[in-house]
Amino acid sequence: MDNIAQQHAMVLFEQAYRLHMKGHLSEAIELYKKSLEICPTAEACTFLGWGYSMVGRYDEAIEWCKQAISLDPDFGNPYNDIGSYLVETGRPQEALPWLEKATQAPRYDARHFPHLNMGRAHEKLGQYRSAVQAYDAALAETPLYLPAHWAKYGLLAKMN
Repeated sequence: MDNIAQQHAMVLFEQAYRLHMKGHLSEAIELYKKSLEICPTAEACTFLGWGYSMVGRYDEAIEWCKQAISLDPDFGNPYNDIGSYLVETGRPQEALPWLEKATQAPRYDARHFPHLNMGRAHEKLGQYRSAVQAYDAALAETPLYLPAHWAKYGLLAKMN
């Protein structure tokens, strides 16, 4: 793979990301695919999966995240995303091993996300103490992470 092709793929990825953030999902998905045709990366696979998830295509999202893991098993985002998609589709027990892998991935800067998602999974399973522990772990990573505060105190209110 030459440097020019890699740069072209990166430009397409960045254009896709900008469209994605503006809510232009079908256009973003197409550009992520074009980027991947030129130079497959774990990031582009993961973000393509995220795009698919946002239009309710969770099975495809999970497959793209698995592709990302095959390209870079150290990249934490796709593990978290798979776990999140499994929680969203009513499969919280299946989500937990993926989320655990995300918390241990060497290349991941947002460890509060899988901890929050672990809390959500445990909560759906009725494992409230484990859920509170997961929310606390998210807050230990990022003390001002409001969704973890909201989830924890919402659950504690339900438990009383």
